[in-house]
Amino acid sequence: MNRTTLSLIAGATALAAVTGFAAVSAPDPGSAEQRTGAAATLPVERTGLLCPRPSTSDLAETTYTSFAPVTEGADGKGTAVLRAAAQQSAPDDDGTSEDGKDGENGSADEKDDGDEKGEKGAAKDDTAGKPVLQLQEPGKPVTAEADGADAPALVGTADGRFASGWTAQQTTEVAAGTGRGLQGVACSAADTQFWFPGASTDGSRTDYIHLTNPDDSAAVVDIELYGKDGELETTVGEGITVKPRSAEPVLLSTLTAEKQTDVTVHVVVRSGRVGAAVQALDDETGGDWLPASADPSGRLVLPGIPKDATAVRLVAFTPGDADVDLKVRLASPSGLITPAGNETLHVKGGMTAAFDLGDLTRGEAGSLVLTAPDGSVPVVAAVRVLRGEGGKQESAFIPAARPVETRATALDNTAEGTTLSVTAPEGDAEIKVTASAGTKGGTPQTKTYSIKSGTTQDIEAPVPAGLKGSYALTVETRAGGPVYASRTLASTEGGVPFFTVQPLPDDRGMVAVPDASENLSVLQR
Repeated sequence: MNRTTLSLIAGATALAAVTGFAAVSAPDPGSAEQRTGAAATLPVERTGLLCPRPSTSDLAETTYTSFAPVTEGADGKGTAVLRAAAQQSAPDDDGTSEDGKDGENGSADEKDDGDEKGEKGAAKDDTAGKPVLQLQEPGKPVTAEADGADAPALVGTADGRFASGWTAQQTTEVAAGTGRGLQGVACSAADTQFWFPGASTDGSRTDYIHLTNPDDSAAVVDIELYGKDGELETTVGEGITVKPRSAEPVLLSTLTAEKQTDVTVHVVVRSGRVGAAVQALDDETGGDWLPASADPSGRLVLPGIPKDATAVRLVAFTPGDADVDLKVRLASPSGLITPAGNETLHVKGGMTAAFDLGDLTRGEAGSLVLTAPDGSVPVVAAVRVLRGEGGKQESAFIPAARPVETRATALDNTAEGTTLSVTAPEGDAEIKVTASAGTKGGTPQTKTYSIKSGTTQDIEAPVPAGLKGSYALTVETRAGGPVYASRTLASTEGGVPFFTVQPLPDDRGMVAVPDASENLSVLQR
């Protein structure tokens, strides 16, 4: 094997480390990129997604949606399939308590069993491995439905023409009980570290960290909890084994005896890799999924706080020992403003801090922009948002998000009840938004928008002509930025404003492959 080939493989390996797993092929040696010495930007040719178990409620109604945009230069063949993961352990199925507070936290016996049998296959499950959803063509989303507590976690892979920009989402409506409301989460790639500020071990909350292992060998995971005074003492948070191609829900309140309203969860994978998401369920204010925050940084953007939010609670955490005074600004439709009384927020090193910001948006679209002095102290953050009043409130979460560097997609949109919120906190930007064909019919539509620097805009997103079913909204950054975006789904049930918010991180569907001749010259130094 020559050195040029080795350098290209190294580039693909680095990509895999970032995106969970992905693959690209080397550019044609005769291509224009090779002849001019420029890096070639190519579609990813293999990727994976993981979806957590949607609900433990018998009243839950879940819709899974899968979509891949049409990508120029992608392979003409390929598949994208989501399959049911094995359920390693589940609430109320282990013969312990009805509320599931035992038997879900990776006991020593279970870990030993996983270590011994992990290489032989996943936990026994009659539905494990069965296809749930398969794409037929790029540009058209497909859906599947599941009712009750038996809806599975999903493990999926896509290759060829479906890999670049492949996106999946699950949306669940729970009519009553703890966590009632609309719960949505975008399926994510596997990784080895996650931060979740905004979780809770309080008695009014039932929060699970869902771990999903896509691989054929067991993963071993540590879960750390940080409260207002620092790290919480945990009993069984270390060495949790997640069996191959299976999902494991861990009830946070079983990991510690301390009851705290605001907790930061840190998931660290010792071996293997997993997908992770927190499901936060409240007795009074419904519930939703809390996705992982963007990596710790001295500058964070939390996009798309609903304009009719009645309460906003910010939770922040800095992993180091240094304290930080975060500068807080709201990107509004007219520009960046400083919320009165919340100009700066003090966060102590290694301690979770929470701040009630009230009705921050005051009837206008808004995004939070948090900045540490000189960007020197890294922080993770999320907000809990309430809509409604009194006993008819519903909650959702918005973590700090990654920017839409090239392209991102939100699924399960409807003609009414969908809000696309876009912010460009640092500079003017231009974006293109494409509404896909509908799941049951409709013609794609595209519009271009200009976003002024420092503003957040709830844009009037396009809708497919003749729409039947739901559709995908794909956002592409055309110029300027950086751009951050989120999508809100909303409906009203029994006077309660059901809603869920999903940030739109870049889909990482394209990768710059280093020029072969440039890499060869480096290796020959």
